[in-house]
Amino acid sequence: MRSVVHVPWYATGFRADKLEGALHDVTGSSLRYGATSWAVHRNRDDRYKFLQIVEFEKKLDFEAWWEGPEMSEFRAIASSWFAVPVIYSWCDLVGEGRIVVDNGDEGDGDPAPEPQDAPEPEGEPAPQA
Repeated sequence: MRSVVHVPWYATGFRADKLEGALHDVTGSSLRYGATSWAVHRNRDDRYKFLQIVEFEKKLDFEAWWEGPEMSEFRAIASSWFAVPVIYSWCDLVGEGRIVVDNGDEGDGDPAPEPQDAPEPEGEPAPQA
C-alpha cells in the first residue's frame, strides 16, 4: 500500500507568500530521498494555511528527508514564518483518481475536449422497429 505524509503548515502574519515559495522550493528535494510524488496546497479560504503532501514507499526514506540537510535548513531559515508545532501524519493511500489531458500543453487550464460519438458499425444496418 502506498503511503502519503501530510504536513500541515500555518504561516505567521504577513509571511504566507514567503512560506509558499519556500515550501515549493524545498518539497521537491523529497524526490532525491525516494519520494514518488509531492504537492503543496494553499487553502483558498485561509491563505495562511498550507498542506505539504509527500508520497513515500518507506517511512525511513521520509525520515531521512525530514531530518536531512534541505528540510533542516528550511526550518532554520523559515522558523519565524510558520506556527509551531508542526506535526505530520502518516497516511495510507486507499484511493486516487485523476484525469490527464495530453494535448501538448503543460496544464494551461483549458478543459478537455468533449468525447465524440462512437462510429456506426459497418455492415448491414440494424432493423428498425
